[in-house]
Amino acid sequence: MKKPILVIKFGSASITAKDGEIDERVVLEIARQTAMLQPKYNIVLVSSGAVAAGKKYLKQYTGTLSERKAAAAIGNPMLVTTYSNYFRAFKIALAQSLCERQHFANRDQFLQLKDTYEELWKNNVIPIANENDVVSNKELKFSDNDELATLIAVGFGAEKILFSTSVPGVLDASGKVVPEIAVIDKQALSLARKDKSSVGLGGMTSKLNFARLANQMGIEAVIFSMQTEDGILKAVQGQTGTRCHAQAKKISSRNKWLASGGLIKALVTVDQGAEQALLNRKSLLAVGVLHINQILETGEVFQIANEQGEIVAVAKAKVDVIDVAGIKEQKNLAIAHADDIVLL
Repeated sequence: MKKPILVIKFGSASITAKDGEIDERVVLEIARQTAMLQPKYNIVLVSSGAVAAGKKYLKQYTGTLSERKAAAAIGNPMLVTTYSNYFRAFKIALAQSLCERQHFANRDQFLQLKDTYEELWKNNVIPIANENDVVSNKELKFSDNDELATLIAVGFGAEKILFSTSVPGVLDASGKVVPEIAVIDKQALSLARKDKSSVGLGGMTSKLNFARLANQMGIEAVIFSMQTEDGILKAVQGQTGTRCHAQAKKISSRNKWLASGGLIKALVTVDQGAEQALLNRKSLLAVGVLHINQILETGEVFQIANEQGEIVAVAKAKVDVIDVAGIKEQKNLAIAHADDIVLL
């Protein structure tokens, strides 16, 4: 029987000390606990920390894009070597996987990535993923590794995704951990503090937003801390941190990829009638479109918003769309077919 997929993301603050050095005690714990889970899961590790580890070797580092690329080039081999050394003690080999946004936007490339991971799992090798900062285009970068981890989890159909952070979970106003969130809505998002660690790009807002996407695609997410004893093992069981519940949805693998991996080209706002039609699994017709913020070409991916500005779906364009006035002349024109629309 095929093992379920588990994606575990470690932020820079989780695995590095204040001086940017990789905290080897944490890496040892990651190796030990992951080794205990490997018989039950196909595991992907997504680890930040390369920039944090490498930046101290650059004079007068200020965090510019070129400096971050250089720091990543220095830090990546250091990071992977450290991981490999500790996993070797548990007789587990690791494979480095440097990813770019285009690998997920292009379905053929994405399927090649998936095939490679499956080959690694068949041979009991764990892929450790990070963004390929050295060559990533500024406009096509992941927002952070929370996004990379979520795209892998959604695209591969993971059962769970774990986000390791510097705090023990999502905290309420009194500083206590919120043990579970049934639906990540505006109220839940308001719990996120707006700050971030000194060594990372993301923050709690990022984690909650990507946990929300994972939940919408039927994946449970847990936000936890490696400072908790047996943190990974407990997070898998939902016994530590904040557990964000998966929503029960039947979505094809292709449409999961469409909802998460496709590069969003435009935002299409629709009226109430069109929104209701989408909820009834109908195609998006030109008559219901109120506004388009950018020209769309056939095959490009776009978001659909309702009149209140809430994103309700992601779709693939069936036709070229130049302007609203032009398409409204053809009222029965389908902008996107129902099979190419994913409700969020």
